[in-house]
Amino acid sequence: MQFTFEEAARSENVDLGASDWLKIGQERVDGFAEVTEDRQWIHIDREKAATGPFGGTIAHGYLVLSLLPRLFAEVFEIRDASMTVNYGLDKVRFIQPVPADGEVRLVARLVSSTPRGDRILIRIRGDIEMRRGESSGKRAVVAETLFLAAPPE
Repeated sequence: MQFTFEEAARSENVDLGASDWLKIGQERVDGFAEVTEDRQWIHIDREKAATGPFGGTIAHGYLVLSLLPRLFAEVFEIRDASMTVNYGLDKVRFIQPVPADGEVRLVARLVSSTPRGDRILIRIRGDIEMRRGESSGKRAVVAETLFLAAPPE
C-alpha cells in the first residue's frame, strides 16, 4: 500500500495486506549459515535433521527475520518521503520453525504513526506466515517493526 508522507502521519490501524510468497530454499539457508557462522545441524545437515525434532532442516529464525525489508517493500511505501529507515524491532517472537524449501509471506498492519520532530515514527506489526504441505498459512515470526520517515524535500 502506498502512502504520502502526510497520509502516513495520520494513519493508524490500517491493514497493509500480504506480500507474495517467497521460497526459502536450502541454498539460502546454507548461505546464511556461512555468512553468520551459525552452522548448527538443524539448519545444514539434511541427514541428521531428517531424524531430528523437525523432520528436516529448518531456516534460521534470524534468516526469516532478515527478510522483513524484502517483504515490507511489497506492502508498504511512503512514496514522497525523502528517506525511510529501519528504526528497530519490538516484540519479536519466533512462533514456529520454517522448514527449508518452505515459503514465507508477510501479513502487515500499520499500527501507529507518531511525530518525531519533522519526521514520523511508524510502527507496523508483521506476521510472517509459512507454508509447506499441510502447514500452510501458520505464523512463524511475529514482530513489530519501527520505521522513521523524513518529510519530502
